[in-house]
Amino acid sequence: MKVTVIGTGYVGLVSGACLADVGNRVVCQDTDRDRIIALKEGRLPFHEPGLDELVARNLAEGRLSFTTEPGEALAEAQVAMIAVGTPPGEDGAADLGHVLAVARTIGRHLEGPVVVATKSTVPVGTAEQVRSVIAEELRRRDRAELPFEVAANPEFLKEGAAVADFMKPDRIIIGTDSERARQVLARLYAPFQRNHERILEMGLREAEMTKYAANAMLATKISFMNEIAGLCERLDVDVEQVRLGIGSDPRIGYHFIYPGAGFGGSCFPKDVRALIATARGHDFEPEILAAVERRNAAQKRLLGRRILSLFGEDLSDRRFALWGLAFKPGTDDMREAPSIPLITEIVRRGGRITAHDPVARANARRAFPAEWEEEGRLRFATDPYAALDRADALILMTEWKLYRNPDFEQMKERLAEPALILDGRNQYDPAHLEELGIAWIGVGRANPSGRARLLRSMPQKENTR
Repeated sequence: MKVTVIGTGYVGLVSGACLADVGNRVVCQDTDRDRIIALKEGRLPFHEPGLDELVARNLAEGRLSFTTEPGEALAEAQVAMIAVGTPPGEDGAADLGHVLAVARTIGRHLEGPVVVATKSTVPVGTAEQVRSVIAEELRRRDRAELPFEVAANPEFLKEGAAVADFMKPDRIIIGTDSERARQVLARLYAPFQRNHERILEMGLREAEMTKYAANAMLATKISFMNEIAGLCERLDVDVEQVRLGIGSDPRIGYHFIYPGAGFGGSCFPKDVRALIATARGHDFEPEILAAVERRNAAQKRLLGRRILSLFGEDLSDRRFALWGLAFKPGTDDMREAPSIPLITEIVRRGGRITAHDPVARANARRAFPAEWEEEGRLRFATDPYAALDRADALILMTEWKLYRNPDFEQMKERLAEPALILDGRNQYDPAHLEELGIAWIGVGRANPSGRARLLRSMPQKENTR
């Protein structure tokens, strides 16, 4: 099939490359000329495992191409996918400016029948707006007779595993009121399943709501477990044992019940806020979703509060090592990353940070004021162990595989005394670290003896603020 993907961000590029890899002819169009030039040369704008090989192969074999020209992209297209951003507005609601601009572009350049599918995460009713905008542009061209259908086809891709998610989906949502659109999209996705067993057909509005509800549910599980972790600490309960106990219940499962430093990324925070805004815009107060957002905001401040409780509010002459900048492993995405408020708090209090991340350093540099690095308040190490030298504590923020089984003896030698790890992902075994003489503080995992010993030995500075 001939497929046009408009938008070469995360969703658009992954979708385009994967569709090309099963034999479709895919044209990806974007208004960012520099990005298109880079993509034509096989240079990707973000890190996603396996995607660079996929793009290079399909470019070389002629199934995948890139252009800035919408007319060229839409020529002979059977399916046109809208995969542009829906950034939050001031009230948290999704800004549909880019989506509707693409709809206008399609209406201005359409020359034959096409199924327009929204891949972007959009509020309920967006597909209907897209259809209206395209129809209006066709009327202005005196081409109102041109047939087109609209479908809601949300993506369910995890950053760091997006290629695998697209190639082996757990479900494919096709929301439409058109039988032709349903048939065309079912044929497009046939290579990714057997006997259509993974296709779920529903209405336009139900498909749009499904995407938001899915992300909101996962975000809720994370915030719920973070809240339980906070209670566990106060009750001298090990949340890890609780996690194993509840996760063994198949009605709950183990996914998304790992307590930590809060969730980030381009989806969960934005989509929770957008759903809250939608609810309030329809005179419905989303009590649970509002609590999810509040809990996550508080969780992102958790490690910062612990640092202040240990070292005092004035962090002058204090230096910290930080492992992991991206919001999750497998990506260089810094959007809403929990590392950002933590680093900001430490630097604002006069502290210094040396951070390491396998792939996110370039994006991290853009997330903070340039003068912080120029003045030495924030440094980026290329070696994780080099970041530890004379640091008052190591803060683990992202659970990259690189950090899972480190050389603890070397860590102890490099860290200042007493060696301390603030484990924002509960990655390390506190009993093992205690044997090595390394103090450890996790999330929801009470370690009273180690923490008491640490507090007694920690030199306290007079609070000058």
